[in-house]
Amino acid sequence: MMLKPSIDTLLDKVPSKYSLCVLQAKRAHELEMGATPTQDFKSVKSTLRALEEIESGNVVIHPDPVAKRAAVRAKIEAERLAKEAEERKIKEQIAKEKEEEGERI
Repeated sequence: MMLKPSIDTLLDKVPSKYSLCVLQAKRAHELEMGATPTQDFKSVKSTLRALEEIESGNVVIHPDPVAKRAAVRAKIEAERLAKEAEERKIKEQIAKEKEEEGERI
């Protein structure tokens, strides 16, 4: 059985077999969790889909993983703060409506 894409083609995209394995596994998990695919696939399995993305150059190893982790954490924190602000706004609106209802009675 021949692996498509071939290991030689994939190793041109990443520095080592270990890096390839880690990158492929992480991307496969992302795809299974619902990440947006970067292309149309020939394969059905997420592991082979990840390899197809690596071969096409759509998925690469980040040059600065520490900065990437910081950016991901900052994005998560921003989303959390936006959600809290939205909840606070809704609670204020509810309190205002209750206050207005109390004045009408």
